[in-house]
Amino acid sequence: MAEFETLVDGVDFGEGPRWHDGRLWYSDFYQHSIYAVTLDGVRETVLEVDGQSSGLGWMPDGTLLYVSMLDRRVMRWDGTAVTVHADVSSIATFHCNDMVVSAGGHAYVGNFGWDIFAEGIDGARPATLAHIAPDGTVHAGADDLGFPNGSVITPDGSTLIVGETMGARYTAFSIADDGSLDDRRVWADVEGYAPDGCTLDAEGGIWFADALAQRVVRVVEGGEITHTLDTGAGTYACALGGADGCTLFVLTAPGADPAEVDGVGGGAILTTQVAVPHAGLP
Repeated sequence: MAEFETLVDGVDFGEGPRWHDGRLWYSDFYQHSIYAVTLDGVRETVLEVDGQSSGLGWMPDGTLLYVSMLDRRVMRWDGTAVTVHADVSSIATFHCNDMVVSAGGHAYVGNFGWDIFAEGIDGARPATLAHIAPDGTVHAGADDLGFPNGSVITPDGSTLIVGETMGARYTAFSIADDGSLDDRRVWADVEGYAPDGCTLDAEGGIWFADALAQRVVRVVEGGEITHTLDTGAGTYACALGGADGCTLFVLTAPGADPAEVDGVGGGAILTTQVAVPHAGLP
């Protein structure tokens, strides 16, 4: 098992970790809050939210965007008030999940695609990624995705890489000037893994949480798995950050079933050091 240290515990179910302004920000589904944590483990409640928040990102002016999963909206917080940035219910066919926001303010939001709780895995159906323009206008970004989830944007802003949890692959798209997506191609097949939250490094590798196992995994374009780190707990999201970008933050929980984690506080944020620093977004 890799040498992980516990940064904080008492997490119900953490998602959307982002290194921002010297702290790790994340959502906790069932504590209905967005938190920020320093490297010495001091945790602040940044915002208490209605509903269930997930993916996080920032507009060019510093306004925070967060995914409101259950009502399929993206909210914006300017430090004082929360308002609706976009309603993606016309695109998302069930709960929304993760999001990446480009340097220019284009947001890309995934969703489950079907009611996994009522229908189980056998009911799986493809989903469409929502593209939200900076003015809040909603467009269909890319369709026929197998549970689009954690996604990254390359440092030059030219490419979006989408993790498909049920598709067991990463799919890449070229980003046009208007934020629309084209030139679809398979970036990496990861058969046997269920890629969840992820983060990009400076050598083009993607670290991802494997929702099927207690591990984080690094994959490069073409599908080669270069690293696998066992965490000893259910693993659902990760992020690179810290002063040099080489701290890997891993969000764990006892499971993904709300009955197992809601109000339990059995999850944690773990850290370890890696060789290649963070790059791109988020």
